[in-house]
Amino acid sequence: AALFDANKWTLSRENLPFGEGVGLIANQSCQFALQPIVEPTQGKISSLEALIRGNDGGSPEHFFNTLDPEKIYDVDLKTKAYAFALAKTLGIGDHKIAVNLLPMSLVKVPGAVEFLVQQIKLNGLQPEQVVVEVTENEMISGFNKFNSAIKQLRAEGVGLAIDDFGSGYAGLSLLTKFQPDKIKIDREIISNIHLSGPKQAIVKSIVSCCTDLEITLVAEGIEKIEEWCWLESAGIRRFQGFLFARPQLNGVGDISWPHLAR
Repeated sequence: AALFDANKWTLSRENLPFGEGVGLIANQSCQFALQPIVEPTQGKISSLEALIRGNDGGSPEHFFNTLDPEKIYDVDLKTKAYAFALAKTLGIGDHKIAVNLLPMSLVKVPGAVEFLVQQIKLNGLQPEQVVVEVTENEMISGFNKFNSAIKQLRAEGVGLAIDDFGSGYAGLSLLTKFQPDKIKIDREIISNIHLSGPKQAIVKSIVSCCTDLEITLVAEGIEKIEEWCWLESAGIRRFQGFLFARPQLNGVGDISWPHLAR
């Protein structure tokens, strides 16, 4: 753990090899900002998360609030085609891309799984490169129908991540029902973890549980080098947050990699 003493590390920025950001595609109803999830000690990008934005650059909440409630699931599903098209345009190579989905979009829209797989392949990606992220809170209603749609997706090779893990009520009991490929620990638990005994205890239990279940962990919302150092010593290897890289509209921004100060 002495290695991960915050005073020993500095950050340096690196420009990435992706194509320049692109403009809006004609008739597109939304756009995406990509944010890397990184493995800092390896200097490696583990995936790029595609975050939905309105055409005005507005937040996901704002975008969904402008929609007809009857059409939310249909629109949510269909917008993923733009995320895959952006990945193709930027030339993400064999990097993974993560997209957020409302669980009911998989259940309520006929042929949802087929649509996703078709769009993935149309844009020259492999299903194994794609991770679908759902938030813990949304997963619980309609769990059984959702579970069968997820089984179909995973049979196609697409991965599943639970986002904002620890923010809802389901928590660890969710993992008794099924095991996702990846869990992203909610930023509330991560924020200032180096100063909080209770947060540290909770994260240690998540790490130990996910190690046994062979679930990959990502800590999200990292803004301080101290948070990263504590989490890295606790055994977490993948991180997402402003400390390393901010989301960039229609592109991928610079990454700040930590280095041991000489």
